[in-house]
Amino acid sequence: MTEAQIRTYLSQGEGLRIEFKKSRLALPGNLFESVCSFLNHSGGTILLGVDNDGSFEGVDRTTLDKLMDNVATLSNNPEFLDPPFLLFPIKHEIDGENIIVIQVPESSQVHKFKGIVFDRSRDGDFKVIKPERIAEIANRKRNLFTEGRILPFLEYKHFREDLFEKARALIRSRKPDHPWLLFDNPTLLEKAGLYKTDLQTGEVGYTLAALLLFGRNEFIESTLPALKIDALVRIENTDRYDDRDEIRHTNLIEAYERLMAFVGKHLPDKFHLENGQNVSLRDIIFREVIANILVHREYTHAMPTTFVIYQDRVETLNPNNPHFHGLILPEKVVPFPKNPAISKFFIQLGRVEELGSGVMNVSKYLPHYTQGALPQFIENDVFTTIIPLKVHTLGALAKEFLRAILPGHIQAEEVLTLLTSLQITSEIAKEAHDPGLLFYRLGVCWMEKGLKLLRDKDHDISKLTKEEEIKGLSWEEKGTKLIEKGLLNMVQILILCLREKSLQELADITGYSNRSKYKSSYIDPLVNYRLIELTIPDKPKSPAQKYKTTVAGRYFLGGGQI
Repeated sequence: MTEAQIRTYLSQGEGLRIEFKKSRLALPGNLFESVCSFLNHSGGTILLGVDNDGSFEGVDRTTLDKLMDNVATLSNNPEFLDPPFLLFPIKHEIDGENIIVIQVPESSQVHKFKGIVFDRSRDGDFKVIKPERIAEIANRKRNLFTEGRILPFLEYKHFREDLFEKARALIRSRKPDHPWLLFDNPTLLEKAGLYKTDLQTGEVGYTLAALLLFGRNEFIESTLPALKIDALVRIENTDRYDDRDEIRHTNLIEAYERLMAFVGKHLPDKFHLENGQNVSLRDIIFREVIANILVHREYTHAMPTTFVIYQDRVETLNPNNPHFHGLILPEKVVPFPKNPAISKFFIQLGRVEELGSGVMNVSKYLPHYTQGALPQFIENDVFTTIIPLKVHTLGALAKEFLRAILPGHIQAEEVLTLLTSLQITSEIAKEAHDPGLLFYRLGVCWMEKGLKLLRDKDHDISKLTKEEEIKGLSWEEKGTKLIEKGLLNMVQILILCLREKSLQELADITGYSNRSKYKSSYIDPLVNYRLIELTIPDKPKSPAQKYKTTVAGRYFLGGGQI
């Protein structure tokens, strides 16, 4: 921000997006009320060291750096500002006095300061108490795409000319007659939706997406100072890393190339015959993973994106504006663009096939790259992607496991082969040498998930986490303690439905005579949670109806997130 811009704000006075606060020796007590309200409304600028009438009081030079550090620290503290939103204040000297400028963008989330939601009006900050009003803010933000935010001081001179030529070459290689190839650079930006008019405010300009795709590094840094993608290898040195590429303030076109180069350096390639041609499985899988973390990231969030190669998996964590919460299943995927303009541009570059293609393509090709592997895509405030490089299975312990879950029911032996190859998490695999400890870990995992599945039950699992309380017990007894009746029945059904089973078969094996109650108590909840599914979904009452365990159900059995 320039001195001229600051003087413009001072002449305009306080308003919907401008706030002045005295701050000679300490941060004002109501500072984060304004931060919170700006995050929840349409963003704004706070000038510390300025009186309400726009006159300078200044910030004492001896406390200047400390106050700036305090702003950054408190904005990143979830007990203070929830969810946190890391801010980077800037100091300026105007007419011999020091002031601190805090630019607060509009956030895609609803924030609370010390547990209270604040919103903004022209009269200042105000508390939002009524649930329906908070819901209105949340609904408005749900429809907000932060990539489309217009940056009023972003100009064409802030872009890199060479990136336009690189983009054209990529587009031309896919489609030589692409209409974008006929446009000059400013027109290309406009046609791609990266230069637009805000119909609500009348504001016209280049968007955040334009900066991310074509901006010079120094301007990306000044706009998004926390932007970072951390690519790590943690195989030998799991506490730190064996190799690292820290990608800071880099445009998305080159960030994609650097991540793909990192993958090429550290992961083996395998070829797969498709339509008579060899294709690179590594490139197919990881171009989707990398494109997804770039296209769907929430760029106003201060958390870094991480791309970590472990010995047995690749795992990415990405700040996200979730559309729902939970596991994304390839057969149930509902495309939802987080950054539609960026997504659209990546499609033209050939780095994304279409919206939603990532989940489907990775799920299709991963089993050829890692035999028997199932990827996980978990949508939450932090989007998690897990790509197994090695599959851990229940293996030789499956028979003991089966007998503990379904004692005395020889009919269950027919699922033994499938259970043996059941994929389990790497954390649980560490205990696989000890049947008792393995069962304990799986049991705790199921109990924790059981809290979500059986919301009407009162569970107390605190004692189950204490190793000393299970010493001396046989692993079968641990199983009885860990998996209480309701959850035990559900796990039994999931195991049995690894092979298709009718309601009658399930009731007979598990010893239930009242089929109607059994269905309403256990079968229907498992269907609702997508852990089992009907074999004839369009005819739910068909006499030939059976049930089978879904991919999500297998994750559940193996201790994975759902």
